[in-house]
Amino acid sequence: MSRTFKMLAFDFGASSGRVILGKLEGKTLEIEEIHRFANEPVRIAGSLHWDVLRLFHEIKQGILKCVGNGYKDLDSMAIDTWGVDFGLLDEKGKLLGNPLHYRDSLTDGMPGEAFEIIPEYEIYKKTGIQIMKFNTAFQLLAMKNAASPQLKAAKTILLTPDLFNYFLTGVKSTEYCIASTTQLLDIESQAWCGDIIAKFGFDKSIFTEIVPPGTVIGRLLPEISRELGCGAIQVVTTASHDTQAAIVAVPALCNDFVYISCGTWSLMGVETDRHVVNDKSNRLNFTNEGGVANKTNFLKNIMGLWLVQECKR
Repeated sequence: MSRTFKMLAFDFGASSGRVILGKLEGKTLEIEEIHRFANEPVRIAGSLHWDVLRLFHEIKQGILKCVGNGYKDLDSMAIDTWGVDFGLLDEKGKLLGNPLHYRDSLTDGMPGEAFEIIPEYEIYKKTGIQIMKFNTAFQLLAMKNAASPQLKAAKTILLTPDLFNYFLTGVKSTEYCIASTTQLLDIESQAWCGDIIAKFGFDKSIFTEIVPPGTVIGRLLPEISRELGCGAIQVVTTASHDTQAAIVAVPALCNDFVYISCGTWSLMGVETDRHVVNDKSNRLNFTNEGGVANKTNFLKNIMGLWLVQECKR
């Protein structure tokens, strides 16, 4: 009888999250929803933040529920989240405040200020990423222009899924798919774009090593394993941008297909072997995000269900 591999997937969207247990025996995959929770931003002192400590608590709750259901011997776990947002760590590895939400007003008008430093098409040509005011590059530039004490004290920047991986393992790294959302990744070399980072005046030393999806990050810290009553679960990078995780799971039997990933944002596009960066794609504001197995996802952001969520709120 073949061994059953048990894997835990944490999927964080911009309004909710879920934890899915996958059990793989031979070629048969069985999935079970273990935990579901809201992801609600918090407005305080005029700024909109992600409640990352609560979200980390929900990760623990997902593991606890697995343990309670008799699954203490999980083989691995992985996390995907929305793109662009990040946490900053100080010299001792402590989180410098709750991360800003990408819909915070801090980046209002920031692309125009950025283009005074680097022309718009130069940014697009180097990164392949569409211009949206909340891209990581513009968030960091807004913090720099505001003389943010957090940015001045920062020794490490970690995008949201990488931040959770760090909380779990103590290991600092940046997964490639999520890195591509920053508008700070060189589309050709797939490394941090030192030219843009330098021209915007960012400290390149705060950026960590970029690793591909499927990389073993490490194992749960001993204190977390003891707290949750589980083993030293192996933590692995998935395609940690939720859009890329959805696209790689499209059950297409050919390479010629169009996808629509529907959530807070709807993303429509195609998976390609190479990026598409030219005058027309720039004018139409299409983006080239890093995918799995060196694929590029050439897509367009559409408003999606955010309108429905705001009406409900």
